[in-house]
Amino acid sequence: MAKNEKMSEQHRQFLKYSSMTTEELAEATKEFDQEFIVDKSRPLSREARALWLRAKRKVGRPRMGKGAKRISLSVEEGLLAESDALARRLNIPRAQLVARCLRAALAAEGKR
Repeated sequence: MAKNEKMSEQHRQFLKYSSMTTEELAEATKEFDQEFIVDKSRPLSREARALWLRAKRKVGRPRMGKGAKRISLSVEEGLLAESDALARRLNIPRAQLVARCLRAALAAEGKR
């Protein structure tokens, strides 16, 4: 169904309900007076389930590798200023620059 067709259907529904009297509206919506209608529910489709799981997922940064661990680190101020300048020139975050350096150090030692 095209977006315009869907919107026009929604508009038709709106007009239908907005033009009803109070009694007609109560009759048309009486099925919703029950607290929970299990009999009328059905399992989610594959697409709906994917959307549900996506909405239910925790927000935050995407997980990379085994995830991230926050650490506290002391760095000489001049070295930090130089590394921040390099990170800006490379257009990457400081954490990504530190990760690159750690990988390079591990590779140099034959550990990676």
